[in-house]
Amino acid sequence: MPERQLQQQLQDLRNQLAEDPPLSDEDKAALIELMSEIEVQLAREIASEPDASLVDGVNLAVERFEVSHPTLAVSLRSILQSLANMGI
Repeated sequence: MPERQLQQQLQDLRNQLAEDPPLSDEDKAALIELMSEIEVQLAREIASEPDASLVDGVNLAVERFEVSHPTLAVSLRSILQSLANMGI
């Protein structure tokens, strides 16, 4: 269940990015890379090899977008909570 919720949150974030918010190419690339890292972590979680640095990356992204793109920050916080619920 938590994995399904996290996948849905990642899809929501992808949808937000597809709406072409006013982000720099660097910011978009950073979010896409972060989403990829989360998906890799999901695969590792199944194999029981959690990566704690992933949470730090999501926290940094929340801080980065909190003021300029609050909707993205909310989505990232939801992802962060899902990771915490999964024990990552």
